[in-house]
Amino acid sequence: MAELHQTPTSLCCCRKSLPASGTRCVGDLGRPSASPGPGSPRCPLVDVASASNFRCFQLRHFHLDLRLNFAVKEMSGWLVLDLIPVQPGVHTLVLDSHPSLLIHSIDCKVPGSGQEEPVSLTYRVDLFTDYGSSLNISLPTAAVKPARLIQITVRYTTTDGPAIWWLDSELTCGQSRPLVFTQGHSVCNRSFFPCFDTPAVKSTYTATIRVPDGVTVLMSASRSSYSKQDRVFQFSMEFPVPSYLVALVAGDLQHVDVGPRSRVWAEPCLLSCAVKKLGGSVERWLGVAEELFGPYLWGRCDIVFLPPSFPIVAMENPCLTFIIASILESSEFLLIDVIHEIAHGWFGNAVTNATWEEMWLSEGLATYAQRRITTEAYGEAFTCLETAVRLDALHRQLRLLGDNNPVSKLQVKFEPGVNPSCLMNLFTYEKGFCFVAYLSKVCGDVSRFDCFLRDYISEFKFKSVIAQDLIDYFLNYFPDLRDAAVAQREGLEFERWLSGCGPPLYEPDLSAGGALTRPVQDLCELWRSSDVPDLQTVSAFDLSAWSTFQIVLFLDRMLDLAALPHDVMAGLSSSYASLFDGLNAEVQIRWLQLVVRNSFYPELPRVRAFLHKHTSRMYTVPLYDDLVAGVMKCVAVEIFNQTQRRLHPNLRRTLQQILFQTSAGQANQNGPPLSIVPPSPSTSPQPQPAAMTTTSTAGTTAAIALRDVNVSA
Repeated sequence: MAELHQTPTSLCCCRKSLPASGTRCVGDLGRPSASPGPGSPRCPLVDVASASNFRCFQLRHFHLDLRLNFAVKEMSGWLVLDLIPVQPGVHTLVLDSHPSLLIHSIDCKVPGSGQEEPVSLTYRVDLFTDYGSSLNISLPTAAVKPARLIQITVRYTTTDGPAIWWLDSELTCGQSRPLVFTQGHSVCNRSFFPCFDTPAVKSTYTATIRVPDGVTVLMSASRSSYSKQDRVFQFSMEFPVPSYLVALVAGDLQHVDVGPRSRVWAEPCLLSCAVKKLGGSVERWLGVAEELFGPYLWGRCDIVFLPPSFPIVAMENPCLTFIIASILESSEFLLIDVIHEIAHGWFGNAVTNATWEEMWLSEGLATYAQRRITTEAYGEAFTCLETAVRLDALHRQLRLLGDNNPVSKLQVKFEPGVNPSCLMNLFTYEKGFCFVAYLSKVCGDVSRFDCFLRDYISEFKFKSVIAQDLIDYFLNYFPDLRDAAVAQREGLEFERWLSGCGPPLYEPDLSAGGALTRPVQDLCELWRSSDVPDLQTVSAFDLSAWSTFQIVLFLDRMLDLAALPHDVMAGLSSSYASLFDGLNAEVQIRWLQLVVRNSFYPELPRVRAFLHKHTSRMYTVPLYDDLVAGVMKCVAVEIFNQTQRRLHPNLRRTLQQILFQTSAGQANQNGPPLSIVPPSPSTSPQPQPAAMTTTSTAGTTAAIALRDVNVSA
């Protein structure tokens, strides 16, 4: 097991910002405001999810030049890496790659050396894990010297790797033209281009993308241009980013500006709806975030809505957030998703977790920041309600997994070969949030903690950090807390927060949301009994006046109950089913899960209608999983046979795995890991083995990260 062994006062930060000073190895940084204690050991950063020798080189910049071929679903072209060796005697460059990448040739140039023609290099591809391979490139001995720039060009073609999703026209919203998008989180982009596929390494990049006529290309870049005559798009990301945040989408896309630095992109049939839903809110949310955490660093804050085949809810690609169009049905969930991705502009994108074993550094801080933004914009009661939904889900997950399961740690250690995406769960978000909320509480003043976060971003922007960086900076920022030994308070030790299993050691007070959550709990109590409650009493609760989050909290808590008697289900159906028909998919899927889990056949037509309408992973997998787990497997097979042609091949394989118990490798051989985002509050996955398992899980566990939470994946 690869671990970072750290003393409580050690400081390990992997690199400085680019391009001014380039990549730095762990321990190279000296910051008076966050320095380690005397004699503290420095440790090299180990990323067991990367096959690359990234610590041997400084990646200054890279350039992609690709031609998109929709007919054969391939991207072909080349990658140019600007590298500076930082250690003597290194004559091999090892990049993360993938078996789906076809490498044609590799060459090397040394700018300023008088060498005009590139030198062809030999290379070898070795198996690394089931999610990637290593590309081993032999470098010319005479050319490779510390601090001397070399340029490596890799010519290659992509095929069916997990990062690249080709959609036939029937799978798009408009069903008129094909579309392609990439999804790099967390270790998929090694099938998009050879790279140092670790969050520890950041660099700037540029790209040239050549496309057929009528195709619009977008990338996670700060600048772009288009030559209509040549059908070539040019992109430049002037701020350093890790490989997983390089993203591309190409298809029939149009835009509308919704603010001075924001525009909404979507297929033409979706655009007006998306613009109406967001309006001028994006600029408002950005303004609130800037007041709290300092300037937005990325220039643009655009959003592109993708078809239902997008495998997660949202992805915080810098300058261009990807969001699934299905979420447009629910204004409240859309609000939370967009604000969460905006928060990543500070936490996750500007300051990034250096290893996947500490994803909470991005997701926990972004969740805290999201809730600070919603508190300022919509009030404390709204934020407390949304938090109650998420913490309910966290405790639901704990009941399933057990308090001693290693996946409940904030610092999860895993064996080489384990896909980091398998460790993306609610603990990453909500236990991480609770730790950050605890740090805020011990400060005594939330505005004081806001100032700390502002300065934390200023100190570490465009760098990758580990937890000890945050903790050391916190203790040095608040010397009164350091002197009071706040990190060693009995029962709330920082080390226990990070390394301990089980529930959060502290949860924030949510009583400010009581006016919204108390009616929900009161209604649940009425329906908990084995007898049908008095319908006149029930009618006093007007769910048509409730918010989406209130109804979701009610249904989630009903789903937590043991099997409900038939007459209770009949009472729920007569009271609410018609109302739920007119509400969004977030409400409907929870009601239908309640129907399926309790084998309430009168509502089965609604289950059929829902699965015929919705083709996204987040709305199909949980229902299929429940259908198969109960007595309705034959119904699930029938619906699948009727709808499979409208499902993306990756989702089709997942559902086949659930329905027919095929092996995980067969079902997901061409798709990305399923657990990119944490569990849905309404999804009840089966307990999983410890984080050291090396294979994907099927069925119920495939639903662990499909809805209701925000990605950094």
